[in-house]
Amino acid sequence: MCRRGLETERADGRTKVNAMSIADMVSLVVGDDPDVEFVAYDGSRAGRLGADVRMEIRNPRAMHYFASSPGQLGLARAYVSGDVDADGDMYTFLNRLWHIRNVRLSNAQKLTLARELAPLALKRPPLPPEEAKPSGPVHSLMRDARVISHHYDVSNTFYEWVLGPSMAYTCAVYPTLDATLEQAQEEKFDLVCRKLGLEPGMRVLDIGCGWAGFSLHAAQHYGVSTIGVTLSQQQAEYGQRRIAAAGLSDRVQIRFQDYRDVPESGFDAIASIGLTEHIGEKNYASYFELIRNKLRDGGRLLNHCITRSDVNQRTQTMNGFINRYVFPDGELVPVSRLIRSMEDQQLEVQHEENLRVHYAMTLRDWSNNLDAHWEDALAEVGPGKARVWRLYMAASRVGFERNMIQLHQVLATKTDGDGVSGMPLRPDFSK
Repeated sequence: MCRRGLETERADGRTKVNAMSIADMVSLVVGDDPDVEFVAYDGSRAGRLGADVRMEIRNPRAMHYFASSPGQLGLARAYVSGDVDADGDMYTFLNRLWHIRNVRLSNAQKLTLARELAPLALKRPPLPPEEAKPSGPVHSLMRDARVISHHYDVSNTFYEWVLGPSMAYTCAVYPTLDATLEQAQEEKFDLVCRKLGLEPGMRVLDIGCGWAGFSLHAAQHYGVSTIGVTLSQQQAEYGQRRIAAAGLSDRVQIRFQDYRDVPESGFDAIASIGLTEHIGEKNYASYFELIRNKLRDGGRLLNHCITRSDVNQRTQTMNGFINRYVFPDGELVPVSRLIRSMEDQQLEVQHEENLRVHYAMTLRDWSNNLDAHWEDALAEVGPGKARVWRLYMAASRVGFERNMIQLHQVLATKTDGDGVSGMPLRPDFSK
């Protein structure tokens, strides 16, 4: 591999050649033989030359991102801005570099890297415009509306390409290994309906309804009436058109509304599919209290939520790539904390299921959809946003596959004062 020195600009404007090339620094961090090729603008190379996945460090600004924000955030900023490129499958690239999490540099190696990168850290490049900059109290009504809009009000056309005809933006449930994404999303919606015990004439609240996929399925196949609410105006408008086209406007309402502002109560069932991640752990008590108050006695809640697998991690990373670029203010907790919060509000947990592997498969199919529409996506949402999605879905797939994050469905009931839950003796959620 080439070992030329890395050129950096000194304070006096002159050029300084550092002792280490970029390849030297990469090798120090990732090891000498990762199954990935690294190519840098200084002419140096590292990793396995000719590998089927390659990372290209295209210009000095990439190194400024790395130096000023070490770790995943600096790499993400450089990739989103186009200063770093990845040739080949992004999932394969990230999966092969997973071992970096366990690399432990010696004090001498850390000192060497710090010395080489220190001049670069002094110059901080501008943040990519795709990075969220929310303001106001966390999880206030106004801030929640802004951060939801940041992620979901991108382009309905873009989401159609990525998510497919179902427009379901939550974990699918694959009935077989060879099931298509559409079959798996249909199964997910139907599983939620079965767990909620839906029957014709029931009233259902769909909190965080997205593009109305669950509300539509429940009304079409189970004869219920639903109210769906979302903080994304584009989602609400899309969902309203979808319901009208299906001829279900008399039984399904899709509202651009915060769940805290829903005046109705006495629901037979409530579905919370992919919302709890957004509300914040400190708000769990008020959230599940609100749900309990909206249910009739014997009513059911199905909470479908991404969780952390590490029960010992006490803090949530608020400054990483996902929080800055994908889900601002998002918080993940172990499923045990969610269950405890439900039970604290006298919601009796009846069933729990981990769908972690299914979410990895869902992300695989979404990534394939994005790749199939890559050129269209670049034109529709711009290179920065398209790169955010490519990186986020591939990284999330690795996280689910390696059990860093999970997806849990928790079924609970508003059991009455006499202990009557309305659940059958041995519930069967199969078709």
